Amino acid sequence: MSRPRHAETAGSRTYSMSNWTDSIIGERMTVDQQFSDRIQASQFTNSEWGLIMTATELEIENADDPETATIVANTDNLATIIPELDEIRSQTAAMAGQPSSGSESSGGGLLGSLKRALGFSGNDDSGVDQEKLAAAESLTQEYAETLQQHLVSNGTFERARQAYLDSQQSSSQQSS
Repeated sequence: MSRPRHAETAGSRTYSMSNWTDSIIGERMTVDQQFSDRIQASQFTNSEWGLIMTATELEIENADDPETATIVANTDNLATIIPELDEIRSQTAAMAGQPSSGSESSGGGLLGSLKRALGFSGNDDSGVDQEKLAAAESLTQEYAETLQQHLVSNGTFERARQAYLDSQQSSSQQSS
């Protein structure tokens, strides 16, 4: 099993990794625990939130400027998983012995997922619930802001910003 490569130098860390958030995994776990109350108050279950965060990329805008650098949630991929949220809810209800919400008739399940992924959904909006998408986008941005506040208060934002810059430089070198 391969592990992320970390090269350490005297007094500071230099990260050579594909994802800068690996450098702040402990801080993210802390923020995840703190943010769990916010998830509970939202329309999303923990399972749904996990899928939402899997489809969300955390980025740092203006990373080259320490004064204006800001963690943001890139939610470009969220629309593709929004229909799956209904499937998660349906599966959870079925395990609890509750009747299904009928997502099978609207193209749910594995076959429906594959069709949507391949672009064969048959309709232009791919069944994306726009209100749910907006709520997920808002919540992920709130998470990004909470993470940044946590990193700033712990004095680790500069390290995260530098790891982001390093990962961006590394990925641009790999693609050229």
